[in-house]
Amino acid sequence: MASLNDIRSTFLGFFEKNGHRVVESSPLVPRNDPTLMFANSGMVQFKNLFTGAEHRDYKRATTAQKCVRAGGKHNDLDNVGYTARHHTFFEMLGNFSFGDYFKDQAIPFAWELLTKGFDLDPKRLLVTVYHTDDEAAGLWKKVAGLPEERIIRIATNDNFWMMGPTGPCGPCTEIFYDHGPGIWGGPPGSAEEDGDRFIEIWNNVFMQFEQFEDGTRRDLDAKSIDTGMGLERIGALLQGKHDNYDTDLMRSLIEASANVTSADPDGPGKVHHRVIADHLRSTSFLIADGVMPSNEGRGYVLRRILRRAARHAHMLGAKDPVMHRLVPALVRQMGAAYPELVRAQSLIEETLKLEETRFGQTLERGLKLLDDELAKIPEGADLPGAAAFRLYDTYGFPLDLTQDALREMGRNVDIAGFDDAMEEQRAKARASWSGSGEAKDARIWFELAEAHGPSEFLGYETETAEGVIQALVREGATTGAVEAGTRAQVVVNQTPFYAESGGQIGDQGWIRTDTGLARVDDTIKAAGVFIHVVEVIEGTVLRGQPARLEVAHARRGEIRQSHSATHLLHEALRRHLGDHVAQKGSLNADGRLRFDFSHAKGVTPDELSAVEQEVNAYIRQNSPVETRIMTPDDARAIGAQALFGEKYGEEVRVVSMGVLEGSAKGADGKTYSLELCGGTHVARTGDIGAFVILGDSASSAGVRRIEALTGAAALSHLRGQEARLAEIASVLKTPAAELVERVRALSEERRALAAEVAALRRELALGGGAAAQPGEDPVIGGVPFRARRLSGVGGKDLPPMIDEMRAQGFQGIILLATESDGKAAVAVANSAPDLAGVSAVDVLRAVVGALGGKGGGGRPDLAQGGAPSLEAWETGVEAAKLSLQTLTAGG
Repeated sequence: MASLNDIRSTFLGFFEKNGHRVVESSPLVPRNDPTLMFANSGMVQFKNLFTGAEHRDYKRATTAQKCVRAGGKHNDLDNVGYTARHHTFFEMLGNFSFGDYFKDQAIPFAWELLTKGFDLDPKRLLVTVYHTDDEAAGLWKKVAGLPEERIIRIATNDNFWMMGPTGPCGPCTEIFYDHGPGIWGGPPGSAEEDGDRFIEIWNNVFMQFEQFEDGTRRDLDAKSIDTGMGLERIGALLQGKHDNYDTDLMRSLIEASANVTSADPDGPGKVHHRVIADHLRSTSFLIADGVMPSNEGRGYVLRRILRRAARHAHMLGAKDPVMHRLVPALVRQMGAAYPELVRAQSLIEETLKLEETRFGQTLERGLKLLDDELAKIPEGADLPGAAAFRLYDTYGFPLDLTQDALREMGRNVDIAGFDDAMEEQRAKARASWSGSGEAKDARIWFELAEAHGPSEFLGYETETAEGVIQALVREGATTGAVEAGTRAQVVVNQTPFYAESGGQIGDQGWIRTDTGLARVDDTIKAAGVFIHVVEVIEGTVLRGQPARLEVAHARRGEIRQSHSATHLLHEALRRHLGDHVAQKGSLNADGRLRFDFSHAKGVTPDELSAVEQEVNAYIRQNSPVETRIMTPDDARAIGAQALFGEKYGEEVRVVSMGVLEGSAKGADGKTYSLELCGGTHVARTGDIGAFVILGDSASSAGVRRIEALTGAAALSHLRGQEARLAEIASVLKTPAAELVERVRALSEERRALAAEVAALRRELALGGGAAAQPGEDPVIGGVPFRARRLSGVGGKDLPPMIDEMRAQGFQGIILLATESDGKAAVAVANSAPDLAGVSAVDVLRAVVGALGGKGGGGRPDLAQGGAPSLEAWETGVEAAKLSLQTLTAGG
């Protein structure tokens, strides 16, 4: 039996033998289509080739493309685990022609591979064609010998593909496999077409026309082919299965799930194992391509998938996280075809464990809430939308997870009610994914790249160069001249300016011509074209002119320092925190850097100090910074760190710096930092000068951020710290080395003095107005009553002063009040041993109310409260007397 890995290899090998370039799967996060959340078909990475905006050195390609459909309009999440063929992650096998061959070769390729390469019975195959596509129908008769009844003409858009409202489009032909009359279902186009007897296994799109806004079409000059065949679907067929989850790859993941949960893979928990197996693939591949769990966009979709898998593991009886324990099984199955899984394995495992642990802490409470809500409604009734929204809003349960839980009870959610509740709290909801933002206006840059070739970057060796201005772009259109006072974009055939990428900011500087001068404010890149964002300062800059380009040297030098320091920081973090540390984002600017990295918890001060010391140790080592050009595979083989999800070409730059202790040179595993990087760097680590960490903070879930200074900025920061210490030492008349002890002594002395001052204030208050004066304290209802308004003390001083009065022998009701910091404090005490029935709390509340305050409380013998002010002090005293009179009369 051919494995899915064998089938993938057979497909790619067949088309490679037939002149196709085997192209690696693109990352799941599209780089050339801002409208897509995830790559969902094989053609995504070739979109610009089909539109003609881009050309490559091949016209035929074949791929095994990893795809995810779990967000946006392509969302299969609800059905995963319950049907035979729905997945969040799947592999799409495809062959493509970019203006090379067309129907007359695409149809024979498909038929030969299916009937000879995969040995399918031709009698079980039938096809559909667009109802007007006589050419395709004729080819099927000629190539495959299919009779009319097995060539079904479809008049709907199911067999006509369009890239959008306008642009390339064309008819499709789909190939179906007939599982036989033992399975219910009818052929495509029939009333029973939703059955499982006839299963689509391959779709060929013939890009034949260009559609215009008025609905008219014209034949394309370069007709193209886009095909797709789901690996899981064809795998099930070739392995004699009718269910994708029974294929060897999926079955191995299901058995791994059964092993870690101790639950029968084919028992009552069968659906749960299927969900876990599917979601293990999608979550692992998304993390490997740089997506991290979050509350918005792609990260939110990842979190939803993972939490759905965690709930199904919980339903199998798993008490502890299990998803991370399944990653090795996935890597064994798919790591050879997708080496990014191997490279990211430790990060995948840690991320899955962290997320599942977090979700497990709320899962039990959330499910209990669901049970409580269901108990309030009639048996079988829909769950109210407001209740489903509370699950989502309070416990982080996506709606589909709640629906999934209810599905097993045969119940639904009131979706309209959920939408109403969501609308009510729209301000609390996070914005949905809005696209990657890349390549929005890429066509003009692709056109320039086609016309002139990509820009040649000279900035590794020089910061000044001569070039020829190939294009001027203003407000999205090319122009022949740009005058003073105008902003524009300039494209030159060769440039020393570094374009923003890899975390390194774009260069600034000057472009000079015989007729004008332009200030370069930024440099960016698209389609291989370096784009200089400029403002013309003097004269006029003309297309076609020779120009002298000069980078702002000092700024570039400071950027180089930061970028090289970032490499040292990355390695120091890995050595001190663990191999799971991976770069998740960076900013390398002039004199400062920001580095985001995967780590589940905060970095301690001791760890930060150790990392900072290690980076500075390698700066002082002053070892050479070396760059080598290698293939990506060779670079990874020697241990070079790469960014997960990054697309690398046939050659990469490998930057090495630092020599491990005891090594004569930094090679053969003895190099400290080894990374794939296209940025600019210092010549020797000592050129960084100095490195100072400013702090560590959380960037997002599972991602920490370190900010630091380098070079002159770091030294300036240290000098500033030193100057401040010197000033403090001068003020305190203490040597700098003894400042800590001196400050500690002053702090203790201050606390002692503050206590002494507080005691003196209390004494003064007691002596100056709060002390007992003969005949001064009236008797209310037979109870001595003392009321004093004090100054110079705070609210916290009132209870100790009451204790003083008790110690002096006063037995009765005491009312003290003071004002400080713009508010009043009031305290009432009962110091009479025979007045147990008179509560200080009752008297206090009467006083506070008269003063315009509310509440207050305490014990029967001592109560405290507050008020806006003591302006109504006399009224408050009278309220206390009245309360006391009432309380004693009632007693």
